[in-house]
Amino acid sequence: MTTRQILQQFWGYDTFRPLQAEIVDAVLARQDTLVLMPTGGGKSICFQVPTLCMKGVCIVVTPLIALMKDQVQQLKKRGIPAAAIYSGMNAREIDTTLDNCIYGNTKFLYVSPERLRTEIMIERTKQMTVCLLAVDEAHCISAWGYDFRPPYLQIAEFRALIPDTPIIALTASATPDVEKDILDKLALRQPEIFRQTFARANLSYSVFLEENKEERLLRVLERVPGTAIVYVRSRRQTQQVAQLLQRQNITADFYHAGLTTQQRDEKQDAWIQNRTRVMVSTNAFGMGIDKPDVRLVVHLDVPDSLEAYYQEAGRAGRDGQKAYALMLYTNGDLENLRFRTEQLYQPVEMLRRVYQALANYTAVPVGSGQFASYDFDLAGFASTFSLPPQETHYALKQLQLEGFVQLNENYYHPSRLTILLDNRQLYEFQVLNPKLDPFIKLLLRMYGGELFTDFLTISESSLARAYMIDQRDIDALLTQLQQRNVVIYEKQKDKPQLTFLTPRHNAPELPVNVQELNRRKELALRKVQASITYAQHPTQCRTRLLQAYFGEKLTGTTDHDCGICDNCVKKRKQSEGISPAVREQVREYVAMANGPGISPKQLAHYFNQSDTDALAETLKRMLAEEEISYTRSGNLKLNG
Repeated sequence: MTTRQILQQFWGYDTFRPLQAEIVDAVLARQDTLVLMPTGGGKSICFQVPTLCMKGVCIVVTPLIALMKDQVQQLKKRGIPAAAIYSGMNAREIDTTLDNCIYGNTKFLYVSPERLRTEIMIERTKQMTVCLLAVDEAHCISAWGYDFRPPYLQIAEFRALIPDTPIIALTASATPDVEKDILDKLALRQPEIFRQTFARANLSYSVFLEENKEERLLRVLERVPGTAIVYVRSRRQTQQVAQLLQRQNITADFYHAGLTTQQRDEKQDAWIQNRTRVMVSTNAFGMGIDKPDVRLVVHLDVPDSLEAYYQEAGRAGRDGQKAYALMLYTNGDLENLRFRTEQLYQPVEMLRRVYQALANYTAVPVGSGQFASYDFDLAGFASTFSLPPQETHYALKQLQLEGFVQLNENYYHPSRLTILLDNRQLYEFQVLNPKLDPFIKLLLRMYGGELFTDFLTISESSLARAYMIDQRDIDALLTQLQQRNVVIYEKQKDKPQLTFLTPRHNAPELPVNVQELNRRKELALRKVQASITYAQHPTQCRTRLLQAYFGEKLTGTTDHDCGICDNCVKKRKQSEGISPAVREQVREYVAMANGPGISPKQLAHYFNQSDTDALAETLKRMLAEEEISYTRSGNLKLNG
């Protein structure tokens, strides 16, 4: 079959989108290929269609389990055999999956970059016919990028196992520095590079300084029908904003990485099937989800980088129909953003202090301990050495990035707990079970009322110290409460472990690459500043600002303002002057209010989001011409 016949048979499309056909041809010509294509541009087609024309399996490297599962599910729905290997699968499942890639008819195998380094993956790959290596979210390979994943650096080494297999690297957001890094770190050979414009003709970007974000959000949802995503920074906010929307009879739900896999799947499915209109989420939501009819994406905070913002905002309007990307912020948000970024990069003195504490904690003498692993409890460690927990966590991540220590996966998946009963039911349980009452009170004292509404990370060792019993007894108490349907207790599967990757150094002489640490910090702060500049820019077209950030060279087809962002609309209205239609609408609404008049705030509620500047200018003109005036109570009324 031809590539167009494959496209028609499995995807139902008669023609390729711009650049897709050229990319498919390059892959079939066994060229190494780099694809820079915006979210919703159809990147997956670029490696899926040519794979179906070739003999063998395509190994797809991707960073998120949710993205793997979604892609595999979409392929299977189309009758294409696909599989994924991810954490949580047992050894037999992994063994069978890899066997199917060697002896079966599996066409796509999705794996994380970490998986490429495992012995079984290396040995089985040698037996496979691999027709293509696809590296999705390729910006993760670059330390200049916003989502750097060190295991991506091993991909070039893995390719040595399949030296004749071409690579296709794909990303939706890469600055010139990141693009250069991708080519270098993946060691692409004479690559074909395909770039699609970062302009989205159907997507209207707007940014507003807004103290009352919730009220503005409600107004926007009232005026923009259809499915929406609202991004917030914290897990607590996801639930608070979702509840606010629910009280206004808007079908909304919340989503974050702290939910169970089943909860996340159920919430996501309800949103995809339009049973839920608005999903309020941290940035854990959205990547790889194929929902083309999202009409609105709202950010209630300024993102850490324009790369992240462009990806998240780009989930709106993937069907090519008009859609909106709105960012709301306060001046305090901007200061908090700078502070949080500074905190991620702890000073060298803190790194050495934490490293010395690790040496004391594990009793490893100078010069020994390389590759030795130790059980590690962050809460107990920080408490023992009087270290601030959050700063200690960031210092450990930096020590890991510097190659001194390694934290196993379970460090990032600690035990979690939530209470199933409401306040009244829990009180009744405590009265009927006085032996458990002191322990329940301790849980509430240490972790607060959020236990009633959310899964919270807990530390059994901290509870054991506070309750003055053995940690095994704490486990037993929590298990008992779960068996009696009082709580859900997700116990950490295995203990978190810390491994020294080098012989232990003398902490004051720890050879930290200060220059590299400073470079990373400066880069992060530059990205933050770019986001702040974008948010605060009063005149420039939003699309042009994004194109400039990503280093897009403008041509005759892209060298123009978008005409639909807030700044473009504002400029157009200023050039047009006062709109007679707006003036007439003001007269109608003020007249409807009769005697008491109407407040400016009530009047603004009737106007579209993009009309607020025109309204303000019209009111100034009408007041100056005494067509309207203020009452003593501050309302507006018609004169004469």
